[in-house]
Amino acid sequence: MAAEELIIVGRITGLFGVKGWVKVYSYTQPRDNVIRYNPWLLDLEGRWQQYSVTEVRRHGKSLIARFEDYCTRDQVVGILGADVAISAAQLERLPEGEYYWVDLIGLQVINLQGVKLGAVDHLIETGANDVLVVKGVTEILIPYIEARTIKLVDIERGIIQVDWELDWVR
Repeated sequence: MAAEELIIVGRITGLFGVKGWVKVYSYTQPRDNVIRYNPWLLDLEGRWQQYSVTEVRRHGKSLIARFEDYCTRDQVVGILGADVAISAAQLERLPEGEYYWVDLIGLQVINLQGVKLGAVDHLIETGANDVLVVKGVTEILIPYIEARTIKLVDIERGIIQVDWELDWVR
């Protein structure tokens, strides 16, 4: 499977117990949304390998998971630190006007005056609102607030139009 078809949704962060369970840090929002996806693809030494998830559950602030045919701690030690991905085809279709973060990465950001500010490199979650990290001549942080700073998202044209003045960048 080509890497561009995959979406990284978490990481194997530790071992849990002796029966083949692993700790999982989820990048999904909310964190336990990763439970909805099966199978998972794990990046092992640069190769994506498919793992069937038999059980995932909350454990405190994190998640723990167990995979089919893995029932001992020794069997799962080799997947420690692996990125967890899913196929883009596993994502549910969103209503009009809603986007996954992965859909926004790479889009060109243009202000209302038509000035290109750069491209979306990634997003960060602040608690109050998400923030676009735009890289161009310089790095710009733009709050993702619909109708206020985000005026238009056009995936097909590859642009996001923002209400963001050039002098706010300097």
